[in-house]
Amino acid sequence: MQQDNAAHRLSAAGLAEFARTLLERAGMPGDKAQVVATVLVEGDLMGHTTHGLQLLAPYLADIEKGGMVLEGGPEIVSSRPAAQLWDGRRLPGPWLVLRALEEAARLACDEGTGTVVIRRSHHIASLASYHQRAAEQGLVLLLTCSDPNAASVAPFGGLDPVFTPNPVSAGFPSGDSPVSIDISTSTTTNGLTGRLHKEGGKLPAPWLIDGHGKASDDPAVLFNEPKGTILPLGGLDSGHKGFGLSLLVEALTGGLAGHGRADPREGWGATVFLQVIDPAAFAGLEAFERQMGEVARQCRASKPVDATRPVRLPGERGYRLAADQQDRGVLLHDSILPALRPWAEKYGVALPQPESN
Repeated sequence: MQQDNAAHRLSAAGLAEFARTLLERAGMPGDKAQVVATVLVEGDLMGHTTHGLQLLAPYLADIEKGGMVLEGGPEIVSSRPAAQLWDGRRLPGPWLVLRALEEAARLACDEGTGTVVIRRSHHIASLASYHQRAAEQGLVLLLTCSDPNAASVAPFGGLDPVFTPNPVSAGFPSGDSPVSIDISTSTTTNGLTGRLHKEGGKLPAPWLIDGHGKASDDPAVLFNEPKGTILPLGGLDSGHKGFGLSLLVEALTGGLAGHGRADPREGWGATVFLQVIDPAAFAGLEAFERQMGEVARQCRASKPVDATRPVRLPGERGYRLAADQQDRGVLLHDSILPALRPWAEKYGVALPQPESN
């Protein structure tokens, strides 16, 4: 991350406009480009710097080689009153997910719950970017995804990778700020290990296993022969828990979609499970927020291990950071703009510059 001073901070609106323009000049229709740019910048606003604008250069590269479809919409494969399966046709992931969220919310308002599963989506960026949209409508969102085209996480007790980090996420109202849970079922992510490997850095703990079965904090073990893998959540001690969660994600995504690791690989992408629950169909939103508000209060009141670091709810730091960066400007990771410079030059788009005070 760059040094925190005004000379390095960039306007969130300016970054979104920059990203939208690049995507449009690469051939993406304006409505899709606006959505993708907004979601990517939201990732950086909340501090998810490996799943924000860092993804823009790879997205542009995939557009250039034909790996991302730009025109048209998803195909509805099956539909019931509270459930749909879409073929995403490798369309932009953030655009597909927001459309699926809108449809699942409509189903939930009618039926109490609505589920949309998407097969053959392109990459969907930071899952945390979608939670607040549901919570602000008084809805509960469950969102998870896998990428059947890649494998970097070994099953517990194994050396060969089977899974991607397979995140599990949820967002819901609490009567105060929304709760946003976004947890990989592995100890770390591909984005972080890839970045640290390029920088020659190390992980905070031995979250990886090398090709000989030894735990390591060095991302290089993922690239050296024999290649290592990322450990499931819980590591060598209790990784059976992360292994089980990874299997659950595969069932909800590839299993329900009927498209996953049993099929030929098509390129970077995602299979998505998205479910919306309307508390109004149960005890009601007021009762939901009263209960979750009290849980939140008790969590925050819990005596902290470190008095300087009080307990906070999942997503609380991200929402506060987003509000601060909207006001003061966004601090991008040092690697992001250099990676985008060639694309800016290719499409004749000026790189974002810090705004003068």
